[in-house]
Amino acid sequence: MASLNRVQLIGRLGRDPEVRYTAKGTPSTRFSLAVDRVWTNAEGERQTEAEWFNIEAWGKLGEICQKYLRKGRLIYLEGQLRTDRWENEKGEPQTFTKVVTSHMQMLERKPEEPEIAEEG
Repeated sequence: MASLNRVQLIGRLGRDPEVRYTAKGTPSTRFSLAVDRVWTNAEGERQTEAEWFNIEAWGKLGEICQKYLRKGRLIYLEGQLRTDRWENEKGEPQTFTKVVTSHMQMLERKPEEPEIAEEG
């Protein structure tokens, strides 16, 4: 039997990426992504609600995300859904679901730097 675990998202960063390094020096970058869900309610009014996703990027892709992405930036990403499981200090089971991305594309041009006029 075949199986598939693939996530595709378009959304805006909820915070600047944070990079951490493993003991072997591999970068792991994390950020949140807001994806809008839009629908029309029974009264015909348009409604919008953000669905939040925890994103993790590893290696070179993680470094690129940390260098170029900022809060509010619109991106497309592909990855796999993963769930970390552990027990807290009370021995209770805990879970954390995230998307581990394998591809990221920025959908907006980088904001232009303002020109600095030189006095002469």
